[in-house]
Amino acid sequence: MAEESIYVKKLWLKSYEKGVPETISYEDICMPDILDRTAKQFPERPALIFQGTVLSFRELKDKVDRFATCLADFGVKKGDAVALLLPNVIPCVVANFAVLKIGALVVMNNPLYSDPELEHQFNDSGSKVLITLDVLTPRMIALRPKTKIKQIVYTCIGDYLPTVKRVLGKLLKKYPFADVPATNDVYKWKDCLAKYGPNPPVVKTSFDDVAMYQYTGGTTGVSKGVMLTHANLSKQVQQCCAWFPKFAKGTEIMLGALPYFHVFGLSVSMNFSIYMGWSQVLVPRPQPEPLLEAIGKFRPTFAPLVPTMYIGMLNHPNLKKTDMSCIKGAFSGSAPLPVEVIQEFEKATGAVIVEGFGMTETTPVTHINPFAGGARKPGSVGLPISDTECRIVDLEDGVTDMPVGERGELIVKGPQIMKGYKDRPEETANTLKDGWVYTGDIATMDEDGYFYIVDRKKDMIISGGFNVYPRDIDEVYYEHAKVQEACSIGIPDAKRGENVKLFIVLKEGETATQEEMIAYGKTKLAAYKLPTEIEFRKDLPKTNVGKILRKELRAQELEKRK
Repeated sequence: MAEESIYVKKLWLKSYEKGVPETISYEDICMPDILDRTAKQFPERPALIFQGTVLSFRELKDKVDRFATCLADFGVKKGDAVALLLPNVIPCVVANFAVLKIGALVVMNNPLYSDPELEHQFNDSGSKVLITLDVLTPRMIALRPKTKIKQIVYTCIGDYLPTVKRVLGKLLKKYPFADVPATNDVYKWKDCLAKYGPNPPVVKTSFDDVAMYQYTGGTTGVSKGVMLTHANLSKQVQQCCAWFPKFAKGTEIMLGALPYFHVFGLSVSMNFSIYMGWSQVLVPRPQPEPLLEAIGKFRPTFAPLVPTMYIGMLNHPNLKKTDMSCIKGAFSGSAPLPVEVIQEFEKATGAVIVEGFGMTETTPVTHINPFAGGARKPGSVGLPISDTECRIVDLEDGVTDMPVGERGELIVKGPQIMKGYKDRPEETANTLKDGWVYTGDIATMDEDGYFYIVDRKKDMIISGGFNVYPRDIDEVYYEHAKVQEACSIGIPDAKRGENVKLFIVLKEGETATQEEMIAYGKTKLAAYKLPTEIEFRKDLPKTNVGKILRKELRAQELEKRK
């Protein structure tokens, strides 16, 4: 790379908030030790809040130590993999730290996955123990013989509900409960904590050791195990801490709504809160009503969410009845947040949203907008965070740096970069080149060092020889008063190569026609970008963190056209 490259000059540093460092002197401390330290600093401060049940940091550490002792008795040793199949409940946080404490590897799994998907991840990771929900346990017992899993520990939503809620929830069937038949090597969560004392073996872990296999969402093929080290996890939270110099430890309340089985929720909500000594309000089902209820009742001050959560709350009648003034920081990531949604949400709530960017392979955060002083730019994913290098390179050769404002592939380098994909050297080599992660995202950088994600490299539509970026089309339709969600794809066309098809979810109570929507597009889009077909749907396929699955829509469409 030539020395005169604009990316060597790090234009983004001039836009940093005052007090944010270019580089950090990192503590060599792993996440379990961070929890131990926080428990000493803030022993009685609420660590986890779940449906009214409050666990202090002292109580959290005690439960972590007890479950770590249990796992060691099960035969789990340093380097063994332990699978978690849980939503955002207290045992999810406890089990995660207990596994890390004895030098084992955490394998987070999505409770909504099918048995074949889970079988792949259990076997690919070599998981030996599974912690899950009672309602999933019968399925997991049936799946167990196809895997290396020996022991299964199950919890239920009622384990940490206040007594009244637990009784009423069971009577009114508000919460899922299941009777699990007595089976060999299947244990109740609370029995495990009661049986073992808080005396786990002392296991030395180093920063270079792999801490977890975090599986990709599978939106670009077979789900791959991303190897994240103890250094990745620890340095990522230290980077996040450095980005918010005005927020003190032991002071804030985090809305724990992002799924912790996804690296965004794991790093930005769970681990960051533990590092900062902040309380976490756990939301296991982050739908609009529970989100608004949690905000109204527990008054969180930090709210990292994904676009579908913002859109869902905006379209829920309880929004007008919910006081959102408690939120000091609202953040969005995982998928592009339409500017129209930012404006609507801020108008309705008074809360300011800043966007960021990241991926599983980067633990995940690489970019965030400045939070203070109104320096954020709506539509931008922000600036590279401390110690993070970025370049935008030519889409064809992957090497030549692109000038300011011109599109290319975003590549990133920093201490949060993965070690590689588990047992996939070829795919690792395709993604990791000379320490740079090739994101597969098309981006631009402006003269102030702010980055903009234009599209996925593989999502680009080529129509009549023109490059068409689906995000450009989606953004236009998000501005339409009747539209709740929009997603465009390329469909085969004999003359033009590809045409644009648009999928629309209308806001509740609205009606529209294809002709009406195409006519609207004509006022906003160049002719070659105009959708030739529009399909109205009640909902769109999404990942577990609310990212619309453009690839799935394309696959459905191609299958239909056969």
